[in-house]
Amino acid sequence: MWMDAVDLREFYARPQGQVARRIIRQHLRQMWPDVSHLNVLGVGYTTPYLGLFRPEATRTLAAMPARQGVLHWPPGDPGLTTLVDETELPFDDLSMDRVLLVHSVECSESLRHMLREAWRVLSDSGRMIIVAPNRRGIWARLERTPFAHGQPYSPIQLSRLLRENMFTPVQSRVGLYAPPSQARLVLSAARAWEQVGSRLFPAFGGVVMVEAAKEIYGGQVAIKKEQERNFALAPPSGESNRIKNHRE
Repeated sequence: MWMDAVDLREFYARPQGQVARRIIRQHLRQMWPDVSHLNVLGVGYTTPYLGLFRPEATRTLAAMPARQGVLHWPPGDPGLTTLVDETELPFDDLSMDRVLLVHSVECSESLRHMLREAWRVLSDSGRMIIVAPNRRGIWARLERTPFAHGQPYSPIQLSRLLRENMFTPVQSRVGLYAPPSQARLVLSAARAWEQVGSRLFPAFGGVVMVEAAKEIYGGQVAIKKEQERNFALAPPSGESNRIKNHRE
């Protein structure tokens, strides 16, 4: 089940969410040190992290699944978010050089279809990063954080999932070692927690991050019938456009 975009926005506005954002952004920057002249796509709730790449990327877009809802981003500028069906992304084949998935893999009820769509839009030389809750981490066990929502993964499980969906894992990381506390003392020491945790307790960080390359198979690939894809941009007011699933 998808977490509502408004709830995610509120989490990242709090000190606890700001610490999580800062630490995860540091890891993402180390994994993708330069995205100059590349097209970057985020699937899920990725706007807290896409701003890291926007100044240098040719194009930066946030695809927010309908069951999650859509929010305007970036603030004060023309919208770069679009409401999507994650199993039918409104982008051309091979059109993206980098794809980032956050608050998505653990939530999707159509995970393999979503990953197949990510594979389709990713260029042959492109890379994808999945950020997901770590099964062994404390953050996945406390309901007050979005990292306790949905299905957590170990690095091995996430790598296996990628291999099963035509991706080759190239590197993995575990991060976010600070306890999910709201105490100022704990939050202010987040950098120290990250350094100590990665050395002494490397398997117990709050999130798993796996970068993968696209597998290309020889021979003719069966192409499914092209279907119409529609964009839905977030309203400039910044208010959530919540979409309910009437089939439920």
